[in-house]
Amino acid sequence: MTTLFITSSGTGIGKTLVTAALAHQLHRNGTPARVLKPVISGFTAEDFDESDTAILLQSQETPPTEASIDRMSPFRFAAPLSPDMAAVRENRSIDFDAVVTFCRNAAAGPEEVTLIEGVGGVMVPLTERETVLDWMAALGAPCLLVVGSYLGTISHTLTAAGALTARGLEIAGIVISESEESPVPVPETAATIQRFLPDIRITAVPRLSGEKPWQDAPDLAPFADQT
Repeated sequence: MTTLFITSSGTGIGKTLVTAALAHQLHRNGTPARVLKPVISGFTAEDFDESDTAILLQSQETPPTEASIDRMSPFRFAAPLSPDMAAVRENRSIDFDAVVTFCRNAAAGPEEVTLIEGVGGVMVPLTERETVLDWMAALGAPCLLVVGSYLGTISHTLTAAGALTARGLEIAGIVISESEESPVPVPETAATIQRFLPDIRITAVPRLSGEKPWQDAPDLAPFADQT
């Protein structure tokens, strides 16, 4: 059984694209996989087709039924804010232990691979006291860190990687998802990050377009194979 937690250095970097690409590739290869987006904000029934949950369901060719949505994203909030703030808007709160238990139960299922996509970046508040980093630490699963190629990404990447390793988490790899604006070529950014993190595998996903861009991503399946 393999569990991989996909996290990021920030919001809107490309975490869902990478998760969808990996889910699609495992599905195409015939590898049984459970894909989770346990906590999601900015989710409404009216805009479901544009949600991260919808993208991940599509990547596995799974119909968007109420059951499949609950199975993937049980903790849903309407406001496009950090989960703790979004929950307050609805007079709700997030039960941290329930989130962790949901993920552990999923990882104990019959699938060979469990992909867990986080919410926002590594240090996004999840509850009043816990962050996404606390969530990852509670699970103890290897992490795939998704970063951009924008100006400032090197500092953000090294900071996120430092936070993960400080909590004893294994970084299975770093994926540079090419940003809309990249001041330098992506390979140069990758080489600089690699210089500071020589033992971590780094790959890049170029800007992709189309109705299902995750289908055209480079091979990411080895990140799941090595954990």
